[in-house]
Amino acid sequence: MNLFLYLSVVLIWGTTWIAIYAQQSVGTSAVTVAVFWRFLLASVVMLLLLKAVKRLHRLSLHDHLFCLLQGGCVFGFNFVCFYYASGYISSGLESVIFSMAVMYNAINSWIFFGQRPSPRLIPAVLLGMAGIVALFWHDLRETQASGELLWGMGLSALGTLGFSFGNMISQRHQRRQCDVLTTNSYGMLYGALLMALVSLLQGVSLYPTWNGQWLAALSYLAIVGSVIGFGAYFTLVGRIGASRAAYTTVLFPLVALAFSTRYEGYQWHASAIPGLVMILLGNLVMFARWPASRRRAIV
Repeated sequence: MNLFLYLSVVLIWGTTWIAIYAQQSVGTSAVTVAVFWRFLLASVVMLLLLKAVKRLHRLSLHDHLFCLLQGGCVFGFNFVCFYYASGYISSGLESVIFSMAVMYNAINSWIFFGQRPSPRLIPAVLLGMAGIVALFWHDLRETQASGELLWGMGLSALGTLGFSFGNMISQRHQRRQCDVLTTNSYGMLYGALLMALVSLLQGVSLYPTWNGQWLAALSYLAIVGSVIGFGAYFTLVGRIGASRAAYTTVLFPLVALAFSTRYEGYQWHASAIPGLVMILLGNLVMFARWPASRRRAIV
């Protein structure tokens, strides 16, 4: 079951980046409106399905407040960062930065739950950071594009941090025996409502873009990427922990970069492949299970 959930997350989230790009390339609606419709549709579908099969659990007011916080972190403002970042860097490169959620989760699990990270964290982070620099090195050398590139990288990193905070809240829910599908559904609804509030405060209409490509991307992001993808991911968090579940983010950049190469014209420069290898090695150093004899030799 864990393997099925793991592969589902990798394949689904490896393709949502290109759907975000497809939506943003033709959409006239504001980013907050796109995120609003994505999670409103996803939450309505989830709540209706759970109600129909009598799986919608009651939550305390305290739990609803944490769902609101989760909605802002992982079903709202973090996606605003990712959507804006797609205007500066390719979707494949966004997904590579998102793979650093593994490191975020290890650190945040230590801060919030006292789960001390492995001593391998420092070399893993150094490898990961070196990989990011190598991956973007060709673009960093282009002085005219460096400002936009740094904006895209910074927004992606900030969105990843929000995602990690959402992981911690989901872990808190499951420690309290809250149903993961119920908390996800309410979190998506609250995230959508927060995006509606931000849009209205900015004077932005909530009217969607009536374009076939925009609506098709919205449907894919809401149903496949959100209902199925987040359901599988947070179920995995409950089964194997946030740090190990986040290891899925290591593999789906390979899927995302493949789509980015095909549809966005992403070019693999000489430093890109070593950079990607270093990122994968950093995550491998952090989470691979070494044989007992080898662990003793390392220590």
